[in-house]
Amino acid sequence: MMSYKVLYTILLSTISICANSQEKVTLSGIISAKLNTETIIGASIFIAEAKVSTITNAYGFYSITLPKGEYTIVISCLGFENIEEHIILNGNIKKNYSMLDKSKTLNEVVIRHNNSVSNIRKPEMSVNKLSIATIKKMPAVLGEVDVVRAILQLPGVSNAQEGSTGFNVRGGSVDGNLILLDEATVYNTSHLFGFFSVFNSDVIKDLKLYKGGIPANFGGRTSSVLDIYQKEGNNKDFHLTGGIGVVSSRLMAEGPIVKDKGSFIIAGRSSYAQLFMKMANNSNAVSFYDLNAKLNYKINDNNRVFLSGYFGKDNMDFNNFFSNNYGNSFFNLRWNHLFSDKFFSNASIIYSKYDYGLKIKYVGIDWVSDIRNFNLKYDFNHHLSDNLVLSYGFNAIYYKFNPGTIKPLDATSPINPDQIEKKYALENALYLSVEQKFTDKISLNYGLRYSNFQRLGEQNINNYAQNQAVVFNPELQIYEAGTPISTTHYNKNERINTFGNIEPRLAIVYAINNDQSVKASYNRMCQYIHLISNTASVSPLDIWAPSDQYLKPEILDQFAVGYFRNISDGRYSLETEAFYKKIKNKADYIDGAELIAQKALEQVLLNGEARSYGLEVMLKKNTGKLTGWLSYTLSRAEQRTPGRNASEPGINNGKWYRANYDKTHNLSLTGAYQLTKKWGLGGIFTYQTGKAATFPIGKYEYQGITIGNYGVRNGNSLPAYHHLDLSATYVPKPDSKKRWKGEWVFSIYNVYNRSNAAALMFEQNKESGLSEATRISIFGIIPGVTYNFKF
Repeated sequence: MMSYKVLYTILLSTISICANSQEKVTLSGIISAKLNTETIIGASIFIAEAKVSTITNAYGFYSITLPKGEYTIVISCLGFENIEEHIILNGNIKKNYSMLDKSKTLNEVVIRHNNSVSNIRKPEMSVNKLSIATIKKMPAVLGEVDVVRAILQLPGVSNAQEGSTGFNVRGGSVDGNLILLDEATVYNTSHLFGFFSVFNSDVIKDLKLYKGGIPANFGGRTSSVLDIYQKEGNNKDFHLTGGIGVVSSRLMAEGPIVKDKGSFIIAGRSSYAQLFMKMANNSNAVSFYDLNAKLNYKINDNNRVFLSGYFGKDNMDFNNFFSNNYGNSFFNLRWNHLFSDKFFSNASIIYSKYDYGLKIKYVGIDWVSDIRNFNLKYDFNHHLSDNLVLSYGFNAIYYKFNPGTIKPLDATSPINPDQIEKKYALENALYLSVEQKFTDKISLNYGLRYSNFQRLGEQNINNYAQNQAVVFNPELQIYEAGTPISTTHYNKNERINTFGNIEPRLAIVYAINNDQSVKASYNRMCQYIHLISNTASVSPLDIWAPSDQYLKPEILDQFAVGYFRNISDGRYSLETEAFYKKIKNKADYIDGAELIAQKALEQVLLNGEARSYGLEVMLKKNTGKLTGWLSYTLSRAEQRTPGRNASEPGINNGKWYRANYDKTHNLSLTGAYQLTKKWGLGGIFTYQTGKAATFPIGKYEYQGITIGNYGVRNGNSLPAYHHLDLSATYVPKPDSKKRWKGEWVFSIYNVYNRSNAAALMFEQNKESGLSEATRISIFGIIPGVTYNFKF
C-alpha cells in the first residue's frame, strides 16, 4: 500500500512541475579538477538569485533547473578555488567546469558557508564524508595514512580490539557493513592485523559512510554502508606517486591513454616486514601486497566507460606451526550514459571474490574457503526539477559459497580430502528513491526497496524432527546438535528457499535557518548473507553463509533524530544524533560451538534478536591552522536468544547480554596543525570502554585437571582501551616549482606504550597454585618513518 502512495505522490508532483515549467531551462554538466581532470564528487553549485543549490553525484554530474534569466553561479568544493560566473540562461545549456587546486592556504569562509547551507538543508543524516585531503592530515601509523583508521575516529564507529580487523557501526556486527570500492563488494578491509587497510590512500578519491538514513539504492546489510571511489587517472600528463616506509612501500602511476579522452591509473603496495624477521632469526613471517588499477575512456559527451580492479593478499606463518592467508579481488566494468541534461544512468557488471585459508602443521590439514559474487546493476538519476530528483534502478547478485575444501597437508597427514557442499544463491532488488523539497524549510528523501533472495541448489539439505537442528538436553541443561532424520536433494539452480521483503526508507530535514536544522530518519534493511564466526572480529577462519530455512534473514529497523548547527559562519560545526536499532533473526551460537570444517552449521546456531541505542556528538573545527574534531558516543549493544518453549532456557537464560562489540563509551580527539609551510603536525587520542568478555567465577577439578566455571555470557569487560598517536610531516621545499616533490612523515603509534588488553588468559600459577589472570597485548609503542614523493 505504501508503494502506491509514494508513486501517487510522485505522479502529482510531476504533473504540478510540468504545468509550471514552460519558462524553465536546465543548466547541467560535469565538474572536474583542472590539473588532472578527475571528476569531483560532492561539489556545491549555488545560484544566489534563486537561492537554490545542488551537488555533483558520484560521477561529477550536476543538473539544476531555473526560470529563464541572468544568474551568478558559484561552484565550491573543499580543497579547490571557487568558481564564480555570470551566466544568461535563455535555453538548456550543457556547461562543464574545471576547478583549480589550492596552491596555498586561503580564507575558506565563503566555501564553507555555501557547503554548510547545502548540508544543513539536505535531507541526509547519519552520514560522514571524508575527503582524501582530510584523511592525509591525520596521523600516519608507520608513516601511511589509512581510510579505515580515519573512520574509526568518527562517532558511532569502533573496532573490536587492538589487532582486530573490520569495524563496528552503532553496535552492529562486522558483517553488517556493506563495503564498496568502485561499487564492488569488499569482504575484508584489513592487512597485517588491522594495521593497514586494503584501501591505498594514493588511489582513493572520495568516501562516504552511511550509519543510518541509508538511501534505497543500498541494501543487503543491517549496519552501515562505506562507499569508496577510486581516482580515474590524469588524462593530461604522466605522474608517479609513492612512498618508502619501514614496513611497506607503494607506487602509483597515472597518465593519459588518449589525451583529454582517456586515462589509466595503477598502484601497488607491498610489505617486507618478513625480511627483517628473517634477519633477526625470527621464524614468524607476515606480509601483504595489493594492486589497484583503473581505466576510463570518454567516447563522447554522453558516454563514458570505466574498467577498474583490485587484487590483494595477506600471508602469515607462525613459527612453522600454522599459517593462513586471505585476500580480496574484484573487477568492475561500468558505463555512464547521459540520456538528456536531466537524465543520467550508470550500468555496472561486477565480479568479487574473497578467499581465506588455513594450514595447521601438527594436524596436517590444509583448509580453504571462499565467497564469490557476480553483480549486474543499472542505476538512473532523473532531475525532474531543482525541487524533485528521482533515483531508481535494479541489481541482481549471484553468490557462490565454498564453505571448505579440505586437503592433507603432506603425504604423512592423517587428513582425508573432503569438500563441504558448496552453496548458491541469487539476490535481486528494485528500488525507487525520491529527494523532494516541499518548502524552503522542509525537504525529504523517501523511497522503497524490494529485495528478493533465492537459496539455490545443487545441495543435500538435512531434515530434522520438528524442524529443529539444535536440540536441548534437559539432563545436562545444554544445547546439542540435532540428528538428521532424512535429507532432501535439490538439483542445480532448483529453489530451496525464497525470501522477499519491502524496505521503506525516509529522511526529513527541517531547516530552522541557514545554520541550524533538525533531521530524522527511519530505514528498514534486510541481510541475507551472514558471517559465521564466534569471534568478535573478522578473521581468516570465518565462513560466509546464505540464509535458508534454519539461518533466517536479519531484518533491521532503525530510527534516528539529530540536531545540526554551523557556528561562526561555518568555522565550527556541531552534529548530535540519537539512534535506536532493532534486528530480528540475529544468529547466536550454542556454547562450545565448533565452526571449522562444520558441515551442518544449522546444528550450532539459534535465531535470536539484537538491539542497540545511543547518543553521538561531533564537534568540528573546519578552518584555520588548527583543524580537527572531537567525537563521543554513549551507546549500548545487546543480544538475546530466548528459549523456543517454556522448557528451554535459551542462551544466557534468555536474558539480554552485551554484544561482543559493545563499547559503552567511545571518545576520539583528532587534530591537525599546520605549524609552518614546511611542518605539519597531527595527533589522535582514543579512549574506549573495554570490550565485553566472559570471565570464570569459580573452578573445579576433574580427573586432576582444574577447569574454570564461567559466569553469564559477556558479563564482564576487558580493561579500558586507550592510546595516543602523533605524527609530523616535513616538506623540505613547499614552494618548489619542480615536478619532483617529496615529504618525510614521522610517526609514533601508542606514544606512552599502553599495553591494551586483546584478551585475558586465566590459568593456575605453577609455583603458588593460585589462579591468575594474564593480560595479552599485541602492540606497544611503534615508531615509523616514510618518505613520500610525487613526480
